[in-house]
Amino acid sequence: MDVSKPQLLLKRIVNVKAIVTPLWKEDVQQQLQAQINQIDQQLQQLDIQGQRAIAEIQKQSLQPPGPQTLQQIENIQYQVNQKKSELLEQKNQSLQNLQQVQLLELDQEVNQFQMEGFFRIEPGDNLISKLQIEIVLRDGIVEEIRGDI
Repeated sequence: MDVSKPQLLLKRIVNVKAIVTPLWKEDVQQQLQAQINQIDQQLQQLDIQGQRAIAEIQKQSLQPPGPQTLQQIENIQYQVNQKKSELLEQKNQSLQNLQQVQLLELDQEVNQFQMEGFFRIEPGDNLISKLQIEIVLRDGIVEEIRGDI
């Protein structure tokens, strides 16, 4: 009969850090630039869709347009402007991130993301130290695992 210590399998958050290298900086800058380009495309599409919707309403309405038609056009413009505002905020955030990445020094560690991982705990283990773990990557390759595995 097995009389080993009882164990429990738990889930924890693992912080993943990256060491800034020329390759890492280039990859992150390309990703951010791609996001910015995609947002610019979405902004153009939004303008075109808004103009088409307004043109369609104007085509189907009486001339001069009545108050209901004007309200529909106003609603479309409001929705387009709301979405534009959201997209411009995202673009601004991406531009700020791009600027921050450009200012990072080589060999500096930066938080990249978090992931979940499982670990075993048994009587006598220090739960706090088992929860404090991080992985350090250099160009995508694990360089170090810090903490109580």
